[in-house]
Amino acid sequence: MPDSTMTTPGSAGWIGHAGPDSAKAKAFYSDVLGWTITELPMQDGSSYSAIAVNDTPIGGFSPMPEDSGSWTIFFTVEDVDARTKAAEKAGATVIAGPMDMPGVGRMTTLLDPQGARFAIITYESMQS
Repeated sequence: MPDSTMTTPGSAGWIGHAGPDSAKAKAFYSDVLGWTITELPMQDGSSYSAIAVNDTPIGGFSPMPEDSGSWTIFFTVEDVDARTKAAEKAGATVIAGPMDMPGVGRMTTLLDPQGARFAIITYESMQS
């Protein structure tokens, strides 16, 4: 699934939306931005609602509801664990991770020292 842009370290290769009602969010962004939403099968038998632009997945909608809506940018790194430690040393707060997402890769979600949420990811295709 990842293309070369997604797997280039330092690039913003994915965007993720989380909020209280993913169905409403999907309808809103489909109407406003013309996105196509496709269901991608996951290894555990569930599906993930992916955002497609010109048939290329660029992001998705979290199936787990959150109290308020937010977007998270996923930056590609070569080593999630090392970059998580570097982020903590530089003042970031770990929200979740590092963790493996089967069929996707290894990721961590953080808050930078100013409170901005972001994630870092190493896609499975990048792992040896």
